[in-house]
Amino acid sequence: MGAELLLSRRDVAFLLYDWLDVESLTKRERYAEHSRETFDAVLDLCAEIAAERFAPHNKLSDTAEPEFVDGRVRLPAEVKVALDAVAAAGLIGGGMDERVGGLALPQVVQTACFAWFQAANIGTWSYAMLTVGNANLLLAHGSDEQVDAYVRPMIEGRFHGTMCLSEPQAGSSLADITTRAERADDGTFRLFGTKMWISGGDHELGENIVHLVLAKIPDSPPGVRGISLFLVPKHLPSGERNDVVLAGLNHKMGYRGTVNTVLNFGEAGGAVGWLVGAPNQGLAAMFHMMNEARVAVGTGAVALGYTGYLKSLDYARTRTQGRPPGAKDPAAPPVPLVEHADVRRMLLAQKAFVEGGLGLVLYCGKLLDEERTAATPEARAHAHMLLEVLTPIAKSWPSQYCLQANDLAIQVHGGYGYTREYDVEQHYRDNRLNPIHEGTHGIQAVDLLGRKVVMADAAGLTALSAAVQETVGAALAAGGEAADLGGALDAALSELVDTTAAIHGADLDPAARLANASVYLEAAGHVVVAWVWLAQFLATGDRDDAFHQGKRQAARYFYRFELPQTGPKFDLLARLDPTTVETDPGWL
Repeated sequence: MGAELLLSRRDVAFLLYDWLDVESLTKRERYAEHSRETFDAVLDLCAEIAAERFAPHNKLSDTAEPEFVDGRVRLPAEVKVALDAVAAAGLIGGGMDERVGGLALPQVVQTACFAWFQAANIGTWSYAMLTVGNANLLLAHGSDEQVDAYVRPMIEGRFHGTMCLSEPQAGSSLADITTRAERADDGTFRLFGTKMWISGGDHELGENIVHLVLAKIPDSPPGVRGISLFLVPKHLPSGERNDVVLAGLNHKMGYRGTVNTVLNFGEAGGAVGWLVGAPNQGLAAMFHMMNEARVAVGTGAVALGYTGYLKSLDYARTRTQGRPPGAKDPAAPPVPLVEHADVRRMLLAQKAFVEGGLGLVLYCGKLLDEERTAATPEARAHAHMLLEVLTPIAKSWPSQYCLQANDLAIQVHGGYGYTREYDVEQHYRDNRLNPIHEGTHGIQAVDLLGRKVVMADAAGLTALSAAVQETVGAALAAGGEAADLGGALDAALSELVDTTAAIHGADLDPAARLANASVYLEAAGHVVVAWVWLAQFLATGDRDDAFHQGKRQAARYFYRFELPQTGPKFDLLARLDPTTVETDPGWL
């Protein structure tokens, strides 16, 4: 499969250069060794590796699921070949410092790079995604010894990483984890407990697996205040196998190429672990990886939606079926599916969702670059707050609406769409996991409404409003159609701000205040993506080729078909509708 059916290289370039002005980052010290030429070279390399090493075994990974054989995980050989190619190209450390062997790429460029692999084979890419997040956490919170012993081998592709949070009885409620970490005389800890849903938890893809494990030290405070973080390798520095046992595999509807495990720690005296950071600060440290993973999940959702869109577009252009309404001659040849208005509607909806979603996650990558390298502390703080409020949206909005794009891709294919001979049914199954991955849709909604929009005296929402209003101002100044779109967005933003104030200004208990948080997240997400589309509309300028005309038409679609749906949602939210909290569980 060619890279042209994975992502649009032209769209990536438009978003990076025409809209986000990524070239300007090369004026900053951290990125001074880079240029547009180096960015493009890395992007082209990723597209090539994705097409040649990842996409060809996507179906194989889906059908030949990981197997538990003689206590070990068996995977198709192609998985290791693909991951080794990524490591050999230096891409595991793409965004990391040169001092540890990284390439010091801007996060926004790395996000675009990684999207190629997610579109090609998200099951195989998940191993690398987890390793990158694991290494970044240790770079931020680990000791120099931990970085030397574990991060450098991960960057080289010799070690892989996981995050071990959930437990069978606790799920997403981390306050209820029971894995314990007992101090040993040598300064290490011994861990005892069971972790569930651990992606990449056991395999033979490298020399070692670095588990980052949440556990509680005895006599620590209750709840999340007593959680610490530990580095627990599969193999100890001596080469001896650590007391981490593969207890079983979980079998999922999608991401089947990513082994998902149950791990037992401490069956034979305790798994040896090293404390990462300070005691009882483990959840704060783990959020470094979790927030990164949340944007990565959103990017993966976009990538799966995007490749499904491109494949359904290709199918609609080549598959002939039916005749236009009003056709007089029954002997006239059938026309391509794309000639039918309803098929164009479905394709246009997909385009609006996936290109809007890609813009959103790349913008979040640019914010991380701003947070790291902006010239003033105020600018860095502003970027941090804006990223905080956008993270739950960047995770959940693509997971919901790019999944909807996959649904439409199947529909465009008709009966062929739900057969395994075509890719789009697998893309849907893979993407259906993303509304659950790294915190469910409901968890992200509660985080957004209950915390992110009110934290630090609503600094995040204030920063978002200012950014949107800046784009609205540019649109109003441009006049014409851009001004019309800007006016619609300005009205929707006012509804978002007023509704937020109404919800938090009401005398409600927390359950009632957050009862409709998912509706809030969907409405807020649509406002944010409408903003992304207005920015893209403005970036097209007056260019009239098919690409830029298509951009403007997708923006029109989003404003005419999607943004108006926020009105009823804001009305329901402003009424503080009590239907869900008034529902007795016995009535269900």
